Amino acid sequence: MTASLDQHRLLVAEALGTFLLTATVVGSGIMAQNLTSDIGLQLTINTLATVLILFLLISMLGPISGAHFNPAVSLVFLLTKGITRGLFVFYVLAQLIGGFLGAVIANLMFEVPTQISINQRISSVAAVSEVVATAGLVLTILLLLRYREHLVPVGVAAWIGAGYFFTSSTSFANPAVTFGRVFSDTFTGIEPVSASWFIAIQLVAAVLGLFIYKYLEGEK
Repeated sequence: MTASLDQHRLLVAEALGTFLLTATVVGSGIMAQNLTSDIGLQLTINTLATVLILFLLISMLGPISGAHFNPAVSLVFLLTKGITRGLFVFYVLAQLIGGFLGAVIANLMFEVPTQISINQRISSVAAVSEVVATAGLVLTILLLLRYREHLVPVGVAAWIGAGYFFTSSTSFANPAVTFGRVFSDTFTGIEPVSASWFIAIQLVAAVLGLFIYKYLEGEK
C-alpha cells in the first residue's frame, strides 16, 4: 500500500511539473506577443520564464519524482534501468497529460481559444537543432547526476536557456511539451506534423546523448 501511494505521488508530481512547465512556455509566449511585436524581445521573455520555472520545478519536485517532466529523459532512465517499463509508461502518460493541460490552461488564462496550431516548424536545420538540443540536455543531466548532482536544476535551466538562442529550433528538447504546444496556435505553437517529427528526433537524440555519456565514462 505504501509503495502504491508513493507511486501515485510520483506520477502526480510528474504530471504537475510537466503541466506547469508547459503552461509557462505557452503562457509566457502569449504574454510576450501581447507586450511587444519585437520577435527578439518575445523570445527573450519566453526564455527567461522557461529558465526560471525549470530551476524551480526541478528543485521542488525532484525529490518526489526525479523531475523528468520529459519522455526523452524518462526513456534514458528506462534504458539505464533507472525505472521499470511499467513505470516508464506511466511517466509518459503523466507527462503527456500534463503537457496538454498546461497548454489548455495557458490559453484560458489569456482568453485564447484552444485549437490546433498551424505554425509549421520542421526543416532540416530545425531537425539538426533538436538533435543537438536534446542530446545535450541528456548529457547535461547524466554528467551532473554523476559528478555534481546538486547542480542539476541550474544545469538543465542553463542548457535550455542557452538552447533557445543557439539553436534554430529554439530548443524544444521535450516530447511532452512539444505535444502540448500543438494545442495553442500562438507564438510557441507547433503544427501536428512538425510536432511528430520533432518528437521522433528528440527520442533518437536522447539515445545519442546516452551513448555519448557512456563513451565519456568509458562504458560499453
